[in-house]
Amino acid sequence: MKRAAPFVVVLLVGVAGLYFSQRRHDPAPVSANAIVAMAADAQRDLSRAPMRLTRLSDAEEIAVGKQLAAGYSISAEKLSPEQQALDSYVKQVGHAVSANAHRHLPYSFHLVPDRGMINAFSLPGGPVYVGEGMLDLMTSEDELAAVIGHEIEHIDHYHCAERVQIEARLRNLQLGIVGAILQIPVQVWEAGYNKDEELEADREGMRLAVLGGYSPYGAVTMFERFSKLHSEYVVHALNPEEELTQLAIQSLQGYFRSHPLPSERLAQANSLIAQEGWQDRKMQKPFRIEYEVQNGKFVK
Repeated sequence: MKRAAPFVVVLLVGVAGLYFSQRRHDPAPVSANAIVAMAADAQRDLSRAPMRLTRLSDAEEIAVGKQLAAGYSISAEKLSPEQQALDSYVKQVGHAVSANAHRHLPYSFHLVPDRGMINAFSLPGGPVYVGEGMLDLMTSEDELAAVIGHEIEHIDHYHCAERVQIEARLRNLQLGIVGAILQIPVQVWEAGYNKDEELEADREGMRLAVLGGYSPYGAVTMFERFSKLHSEYVVHALNPEEELTQLAIQSLQGYFRSHPLPSERLAQANSLIAQEGWQDRKMQKPFRIEYEVQNGKFVK
């Protein structure tokens, strides 16, 4: 009976919306989509509410993140010299951005050595991962700072912690049992969050990047590139051999399915820049890694 309560509330919200729309004297169009969206938002808030009331402590969240990270970690010896340099670069920018994070957690930053992965994700407690394919799209360090800031804010605002609690409940997993949460696949973290949470991570991630000394236009140029890619490879579905591999396009399409439209994200970024008076901070740092190879090994 308790499990049915949230659905009853959602049903009542929908019925109430339809009822009051019929009682209006002024003609106003009421679409089924609006009611469905309202019901979906209500269901989302109802599902998150228990998580807020029983939120993991920081120590519990960190422990969960360490378990998950252990399952996803890749030995540095398996990385090429260039990938080791990229991993070092991600760590360098990540530490600069996370220095001003709201929550004092053991943030860590890692490369996912897969050029087909055009995505980034974060885990509860602090670990952040950036796909090599995502890095291939970047032309400035500020763009990397914007992406990392976005992922940090998913942790900062408890999006990751709530996700792991919801997944554990759905899968009947005990968070306190070592190894139990390793049953949660990495795709769960790559899938993104709801629209409000994604836009929140964009906004706060931009603020974090600016506090770290980066240009807010890193986010703008990244969203402009996403918009172009969305048009070319999702809307018009160009031949994958023209630019990207089929695997990369599948990753890109998955990214767009799990995030708001690039046009919305770009509009919000430009609005925030105007609101904060950041218009003069246009100078971006070039995306640059340096490494030396000695006997086939990366040398910093």
